[in-house]
Amino acid sequence: MITNKMRLEIDAKSENESFARTVVAAFVARLDPTLEELNDVKTAVSEAVTNAIIHGYNEMKGTVYISCLIDKNTVLIQIEDHGIGIEDIGKAMEPLYTSKPDLERSGMGFTVMEAFMDSINVTSNIGKGTLITMKKTFDSIHNRVD
Repeated sequence: MITNKMRLEIDAKSENESFARTVVAAFVARLDPTLEELNDVKTAVSEAVTNAIIHGYNEMKGTVYISCLIDKNTVLIQIEDHGIGIEDIGKAMEPLYTSKPDLERSGMGFTVMEAFMDSINVTSNIGKGTLITMKKTFDSIHNRVD
């Protein structure tokens, strides 16, 4: 049984998004994911971190908190901000909805996260921030039956 965890705090700056994605990918690599599975995780993390930076903090200073927990062949990833929060989570998760059309946002962030992860849960409080919890189970080499 593999149980391991990590936590990362980054400034809410766009240039830190690729760093967060790379750190999570390196942490998850111990589960021996396929290249496609690893890219799925990296993409989902990129979307969640970008949402925290652009929508959560709205160009204000802040911190994005990233935590990962590996249990057996499953990873639980949490991306959290203490920004403005989401007024209507259901609406925010609709494909093509964006609260920032002036920034030419596609409105597909949550849709992408849902497509690439096994599950996603979003909780948010106005003025207190948002927590995105994503889960993915890998058919790692250690669990494959030949």
